[in-house]
Amino acid sequence: MNSIEVKDLHKTYAGALVPSLQGLSFAFPEGSIVGLLGPNGAGKTTTISILCGLVKADSGTVKIFDLPQDAARREAVKRIIGIVPQQIALFPQLTAMENLTYFGNLYGFKGASLKQKITNYLEAFGLEKAAHKEVRKFSGGMKRRTNIIAAILHDPQLLVLDEPTAGVDVQSRSMILQFLREYNRQGKSVLYTSHLLEEAQQICEDIVIIDEGKLIIQGRPEDMIRQHADCRNLEEVFLLYTGHAVRD
Repeated sequence: MNSIEVKDLHKTYAGALVPSLQGLSFAFPEGSIVGLLGPNGAGKTTTISILCGLVKADSGTVKIFDLPQDAARREAVKRIIGIVPQQIALFPQLTAMENLTYFGNLYGFKGASLKQKITNYLEAFGLEKAAHKEVRKFSGGMKRRTNIIAAILHDPQLLVLDEPTAGVDVQSRSMILQFLREYNRQGKSVLYTSHLLEEAQQICEDIVIIDEGKLIIQGRPEDMIRQHADCRNLEEVFLLYTGHAVRD
């Protein structure tokens, strides 16, 4: 079974001069860690927003574990997806415990069992001493880690992350990547975007490179590198397909 199956997605935002997505198609099997890569403006965030039901495509289809991403099944899909947006989605005036309790309540969890789950995750992410500290006083890395916990309290089968290691310190980045590996070992699927090509090469089993809203290439990073004699790593493969021109 595929975790995600995208077919012929099209999306043009109102007032935009060019489409964000132009017939994008890709799929990957259950239990994979996949990197969705592309230059600025390639359509990565739009793709993730459509997958998570936050934005409606103009045309095309999306299936999450064979469930169509439509109005009739939206709630069922929400229960199996965890979303970690690029922007921190936490209440800055609340503490980490208050934030996570709020999100846990949204998922239908309450009481001692929720508190224990939050405590376990705070310890796992090195945040136990900051449990009762206001999030606005957190470092960037602490906010990122708390953001991830908020997305996994309901144990989603598919975790979707948009730039989860952007702007964090080396230690937080290492912890986040290790968590993604461990989460995947539990049989969970992971899709994430990153501009850090070395990072994607390190942890991803499959890579999807898109540009101008279209699929450019998909495959295992080691296979992509092997197929191009002049490329020593994934970054060089990426530049080969997307060019060296700076994107806005």
